[in-house]
Amino acid sequence: MSMYGRDPWGGPLEICHDSATDDDRSRNLDLDRGALSRTLDETQQSWLLAGPGDQGRKKKKYVDIGCLVVSRKFFVWTLGVLLAAAVFAGVVAGIAKAIPRRHRPPPPPDDYTVALHKALMFFNAQRSGKLPKHNNVPWRGNSCMKDGLSDPAVRRSLVGGYYDAGDAVKLNFPAAFSMTLLSWSVIEYSAKYEAVGELGHVRDIIKWGADYFLKTFNSTADSIDRVVVQVGSAATSPGSTQPNDHYCWMRPEDIDYPRPVVECHACSDLAAEMAAALAAASIVFKDNKAYSQKLVHGAATLFQFARDRRGRYSAGGSDAAKLYNSTSYWDEFVWGSSWMYLATGNSSYLTLATHPKLAKHAGAFWGGPDYGVFSWDNKLTGAQVLLSRLRLFLSPGYPYEEMLRAFHNQTSIIMCSYLPIFKSFNRTKGGLIQLNHGKPQPLQYVVNAAFLASVFSDYLEAADTPGWYCGPHFYSIEVLRSFARTQIEYILGKNPLKMSYVVGFGKHYPKHVHHRGASIPKNGVHYGCKGGWKWRDTKKPNPNIIVGAMVAGPDRHDGFKDVRKNHNYTEATLAGNAGLVAALVALSGEGHGVDKNMMFSAVPPMFPSPPPPPAPWKP
Repeated sequence: MSMYGRDPWGGPLEICHDSATDDDRSRNLDLDRGALSRTLDETQQSWLLAGPGDQGRKKKKYVDIGCLVVSRKFFVWTLGVLLAAAVFAGVVAGIAKAIPRRHRPPPPPDDYTVALHKALMFFNAQRSGKLPKHNNVPWRGNSCMKDGLSDPAVRRSLVGGYYDAGDAVKLNFPAAFSMTLLSWSVIEYSAKYEAVGELGHVRDIIKWGADYFLKTFNSTADSIDRVVVQVGSAATSPGSTQPNDHYCWMRPEDIDYPRPVVECHACSDLAAEMAAALAAASIVFKDNKAYSQKLVHGAATLFQFARDRRGRYSAGGSDAAKLYNSTSYWDEFVWGSSWMYLATGNSSYLTLATHPKLAKHAGAFWGGPDYGVFSWDNKLTGAQVLLSRLRLFLSPGYPYEEMLRAFHNQTSIIMCSYLPIFKSFNRTKGGLIQLNHGKPQPLQYVVNAAFLASVFSDYLEAADTPGWYCGPHFYSIEVLRSFARTQIEYILGKNPLKMSYVVGFGKHYPKHVHHRGASIPKNGVHYGCKGGWKWRDTKKPNPNIIVGAMVAGPDRHDGFKDVRKNHNYTEATLAGNAGLVAALVALSGEGHGVDKNMMFSAVPPMFPSPPPPPAPWKP
């Protein structure tokens, strides 16, 4: 019988039954003669001779686990030990979880961080207008709620902003510089602010100032013809008894006299500084696109006004000339255009900032006794540091490189001037650098220099540069940081008097701060213009502690008079505290380092233009 199937290789496949038996086939196999003649050892013989039952019992003594045959007894013991170890480990882990852990407490914050918390509180104490619920200064309340509305020439709300110092005058020029400086510190050190829980606080401080600036001009327009200079009067004419913010000694909450508004129509310095403040704030608030764009638009309007209507805001013997006289507006042009470029990425602003004639007018290369002194009046040094940052991290190349290199070189020279070895500035016996040449109120200049030294050293470190040259001598960045630390430590108490010049820091600090709100108790009594004089003249300490206020500072002999009526020793200002905050955050914490990218968030990728070809060769 046969069956035919299909052969997959082609042709029929025949399956048939062979008639041969299995015995026949086995007899026909070729046998391995060598295998038959080989002698078997005892173990092999026992396998062959053992019966079926014996062979099964022998096999049960072993366990085949694939790649290995092991004794069943050994396998069972090993498995038991592993299971017991697992149960024991689980029990131990459960007990460990049940036991309450004693976490190691975090290390105490350094002095810079402690002082930073306090220094920021000063701005809460200086707020004007309707205060937020979280202001956390119990002796302050809503104040000057009719600013602007009570002036018949203005008739719009100018409520808000900050009082400049120990009085109730709101001055845009130093306030704008203060906000610019705070924004700069946030842009560089936002991670440090966040680490110590102050990022939200400092952003609120900046926004409070920026929102007020937007009220002081037509911020929705593309062009303007006026800007508010100040609210309140500080007239100090001899023999005048007219109630104003200097003649009267009152809590801001109790002010009932008229508060005039001063405007300017040609004030390049003020407008450019306000533009810088709004531009820098727009980078801080880049996470809020609508608000950031609002700030940028206002900044552009102000800067255009500054260029179109030239003039100094303090010309003409006004209050501003007596309190915060501006010596020039060229430095604000360099400073303002630098911030405008960083906020917009518009290269026309960088072209202006690096224009050789503008730098020359600003005094970038002539030196002088105040060269390198960064303040509310002269922003050139800060602008040069800012533009050095641009060169170090972005290197725009032609056509900006020549001026950027010049600014970078000038910055290096300024950093050299801060070092005691070069004798560019005198120092007190206690080690305080005299950037204002022994004049009163030195600390506001010292903290600004400490900030610039710290941030520039961080720039160098971020650019993998270990130091810089002062002539033929090379100095490490640690030398620059040491300068900044010694100056701030002097302010915090390492001085001949062992006095902290920051109120509330340490055990020994000024108790008679020149400040109306801090010196008059909040006891429900309304003290009029002259009624508060008794609190001004008393020798008792202030009933309210204005935490974080950095006073004006010691004299050139390290002496200090804790006297309320002497503002040259005991008055605190917005600009001074802004520099202190910036220096403290730069020095605080264990690590160093700036945020390299946040500053350039609005700057497009740069593709340097090739330089022009050389002139044709002529024999």
